[in-house]
Amino acid sequence: MRAVDIKGGAGPISALHITSVPKPAYTPTQALVKVKAFGLNRMDLLQREGHYPVPPGASKILGVEFSGTIEALGKEATGHFQVGDEVFGLAYGGAYAEFIAVSTKMLVRKPGELSWEECAGIPETWITATQALYLLSHFTPGKSILWHAGASSVSIAGIQLSVADSASAVFATARQDSKCEFVTKQLGATACFNTTTQNWVEEVMKTTAGKGVDIIVDFMGASYFQQNLDAVARDGVIVNLGFMGGTKLPAETDISAFIRKRVTFVGSSLRSRDEAYQGELRDRLVEHALPRFRDGRFKVFVEKVLPWEEVQEAHRLMEENRTKGKVICTIG
Repeated sequence: MRAVDIKGGAGPISALHITSVPKPAYTPTQALVKVKAFGLNRMDLLQREGHYPVPPGASKILGVEFSGTIEALGKEATGHFQVGDEVFGLAYGGAYAEFIAVSTKMLVRKPGELSWEECAGIPETWITATQALYLLSHFTPGKSILWHAGASSVSIAGIQLSVADSASAVFATARQDSKCEFVTKQLGATACFNTTTQNWVEEVMKTTAGKGVDIIVDFMGASYFQQNLDAVARDGVIVNLGFMGGTKLPAETDISAFIRKRVTFVGSSLRSRDEAYQGELRDRLVEHALPRFRDGRFKVFVEKVLPWEEVQEAHRLMEENRTKGKVICTIG
């Protein structure tokens, strides 16, 4: 089969190319899926550069989310799937290819209301947002929440989930006015603060009458660490999912909020989780979000669809941080 490879195993965008590799073998509990489309995620950029370790036993081919048709099934596969079924799903790797072997526990039947491209943009981002909201922050209706990088795909999903499940207020941050406008007008967030022109902590405290927000979901790490502690409410939860702003804190960092405000700080990743944990989140996605995709209450925002021959341009779009939603590549 053909697949996207990286010259030298790691490197810049120019190292990406399509080559011929062996078709993956599938186990008795897996399906072999012929890929129609795959979604890009920031971890793909890090893995391409050699900064994201692949989980043990996972394919070294980039990509964790895809849509396609089942080509073959293992004898012990669950879920009542059949050859020819249209599906989308989450994998530990291998989506930038014509075929992928994946556990049927991580497959979802493709709704007729959604395109191949939309379905390829759901698994990683919506499952990550589901994990952050329900398993890590223990969100309940009536709590307030702030999503950093509000126009990123995970936050786009998280904001929609928060609004639908009756958060008292849904805030976001972004670095461009156009992204802030998108987050409030298209996604229904209460307010979005431009971190390049506004002091977002001051704005949060002003908007919440000095209380702060109950939950903060962060992808920046060190650069927002102090500000998150300043903006979170008493008994609040900060969920850290990334380190786009570094991992080293300055010596003057004030961590008194951990005791003074009784703050909980929790970090997590999805790709390193076992199949049972990911399967639970997949079930939540099917039960909680899929009906809302079908009737249009939830929307998959796709910024750009490119043929996979233009995978370099797709990675370039992600690196420029100008997207509002998913970048998707199609095969065929």
